[in-house]
Amino acid sequence: MHVQQILKSKSDDGVVTVPPGTSLAKAAEILSTRRIGALIVSPDGKRVHGILSERDIVRELGRRGVACMADTVDSVMTASITSCRRDDKADEVLQKMTDGRFRHMPVLEGDQMVGLISIGDVVKARLMELSMEKDALEGMIKGF
Repeated sequence: MHVQQILKSKSDDGVVTVPPGTSLAKAAEILSTRRIGALIVSPDGKRVHGILSERDIVRELGRRGVACMADTVDSVMTASITSCRRDDKADEVLQKMTDGRFRHMPVLEGDQMVGLISIGDVVKARLMELSMEKDALEGMIKGF
């Protein structure tokens, strides 16, 4: 299975982005309201400057306390992004996420973001693929 198939299976709510300079408090509000785990920091909704996860905010809160919520996303986000392309294989993406210990990955076409996938999206796709393989093998064994 390829990343493109995973993107097609997701609801088309688009990728939630915030511009650089957004406060951590506003970012936390968006994460909570939208019930998502990460935001892409982007000046135009297409170019990725960084990614901010709920974990990033919690770590900063634990380190500095509530005063950090006035800081901007730029100061806490991960700026060194690992991304994938539509034609990448799901197992390769899953391996990158596991090795890098992160849960969200932007999908880029050139330098433009075309989607965002989570480790949950990839695991769900892989489980569906395994289920189809199991059904096919059972059918072959039973002679269907």
